[in-house]
Amino acid sequence: MSKKPFYITTPIYYPSANLHIGNTYTTVAADAIARFKRLTGHDVMFLTGTDEHGQKLQRIAEEKGVQPIEYIDEIVAGIKSLWTLMDIKYDKFIRTTEDYHKKAVQKIFKQLYDQGDIYKSSYEGLYCTPCESFWTETQLVDGKCPDCGRPVEKAKEEAYFFKMSNYADRLIEYIETHPEFIQPESRKNEMLNNFLRPGLQDLCISRTSFTWGIPVEFDPGHVIYVWIDALSNYITALGYNSENTELLEKYWPADVHLIGKDILRFHTIYWPIMLMALNMPLPKQVFGHGWLLVDGGKMSKSKGNVVDPVILVNKFGVDAVRYYLLHEIPFGADGLFNNEIFIKKTNSDLANDLGNLLSRTVTMIEKYFDGVIPEPQVKESLDEELISLALNTPKLAEEALDKFNAPAALDHIWTLIRRTNKYIDETTPWVLGKDEEQKPRLATVLYNLAESLRIVSVLVSPFLPSTSEKINAQINATNITWDSLKEFNGTVFGTKVCKGEAIFPRIDVEAKLAELDKIAEEAKKAAAVKEMEPIKEEITIEDFDKIDLRVVKVLECEPIKKAKKLLKLKVDLGGEVRQVVSGIAQHYKPEELVGKNVVLVANLKPVKLRGELSQGMILCASTDDDSKLFAVNPGDVPAGSIVK
Repeated sequence: MSKKPFYITTPIYYPSANLHIGNTYTTVAADAIARFKRLTGHDVMFLTGTDEHGQKLQRIAEEKGVQPIEYIDEIVAGIKSLWTLMDIKYDKFIRTTEDYHKKAVQKIFKQLYDQGDIYKSSYEGLYCTPCESFWTETQLVDGKCPDCGRPVEKAKEEAYFFKMSNYADRLIEYIETHPEFIQPESRKNEMLNNFLRPGLQDLCISRTSFTWGIPVEFDPGHVIYVWIDALSNYITALGYNSENTELLEKYWPADVHLIGKDILRFHTIYWPIMLMALNMPLPKQVFGHGWLLVDGGKMSKSKGNVVDPVILVNKFGVDAVRYYLLHEIPFGADGLFNNEIFIKKTNSDLANDLGNLLSRTVTMIEKYFDGVIPEPQVKESLDEELISLALNTPKLAEEALDKFNAPAALDHIWTLIRRTNKYIDETTPWVLGKDEEQKPRLATVLYNLAESLRIVSVLVSPFLPSTSEKINAQINATNITWDSLKEFNGTVFGTKVCKGEAIFPRIDVEAKLAELDKIAEEAKKAAAVKEMEPIKEEITIEDFDKIDLRVVKVLECEPIKKAKKLLKLKVDLGGEVRQVVSGIAQHYKPEELVGKNVVLVANLKPVKLRGELSQGMILCASTDDDSKLFAVNPGDVPAGSIVK
């Protein structure tokens, strides 16, 4: 009998910096689901990767003095190393800079253009470079990007647009007739009511203001913008628009795109419409999980609250981190990462419940039966409750995972673990061991414990793979298939156990919290203290005396047409009126400057900028990344005063 295909994807991550624990959550969840599906007999394709084009990456590379691909290669190597550390077993890793993907994307763009879904026009709007998104004034929050809170800049350029509105009604009907398509339910209502029903605007899908992207073959001045490039990875990875479409025919449509809720709009509106235009089936489900919050908010390097998964794994082990992510993040909702909760859950669930169960069982088999798992002999009614739960738990766990509800699946497994611990207390093997006549009953008890552990080890293997291996090593379990869970007899009596180290040693909560607090404090300090720009070459007082700095009052100020960064100012230099062109349009509105005093480099050689005469330069201070600029304000000093 052939295996049923199952295709699961994570988002492709943007390699602008190293990933944090929030990014790790998505991939760990996808890995657990993929492993569970493999265990239960599916033919799985698990895809992850990186989205490697865009203006932001080009700018970062330019600042570092390297080619974009050099910078990206280093970050991608780090991402792959992190997935290895987190025990992620993906089937394919796609990079959007790979030739096969670029060629497929160019064909997609040309097909959409040829069939009339794409047209050329120009775009003018407010652009957020980190998010690579255009926004209208009304969409901004406090004048900044509504997604990331960073400053936006005015942008106007020629671009190609996708006629989204042509497919909006069809998509609305599809969502309404396929209630499982967007999950959780609240996310579906958000997409319908906030974006689709009010009416879709056409989507900008090419750029001309940067070059780091896939060129439009028939119009080389344009690069294909993020939407078609990044989203199409889910089918190009399977061979779409290539000579070999075997994987595409086997695995598409995807069973689930597992994503964070912040990119839900792209995956439930833009991507389905693209597929409709390509006459391709839509994915069966898009699941938008919540965020992993720290200190009540999203992780941010500027706040210094980013949780590094590498540090956690090195201090607590990979499976402790995986367990917290998979069990403590509510199904489909935001979750909290907290060091104290993490350590205490590791102690209670992993060390006390699971680790202690394994240690007690193996120790008693060694003590009472020379380390050999005995044959069960004398059964009692007490055994049936444990056996019944053990045989029913796989079904309950599978039902939960079919809904991608990892916390519920783990709850069912831990119910069995705790019931098995209770069984020890009920049967009191240490009492039975003192009476030779009770040895047949003791044999049954210890066999049942070993068999319960074998079943637990199979069930936890998708979630805690290395823990499963350690359990199997200690009880010497070899019968670890999913089918073996149908009966309570998979443990081979006569098998020699091999006691090992504690699989989850108890953690000193206070000591570890102090360590983590120190690391967090250092991160906050690093975020607060920017690396200072190198001091320029020394000058003498004679050099400084050559610069004539004067206080001037701004009389008039207006933007310069077709120059998004420039303002034209008329300033009063103590009776003399001058015109100055200044590159501060992205930081000041003209009306904010009129009537204010600023400092002018008054003896700078006049030049023409965009056809306008500039007689001097306004003195400004800027943040290290130039995201904010501040004109120096000398206060109410009379115009013409010398600054010295």
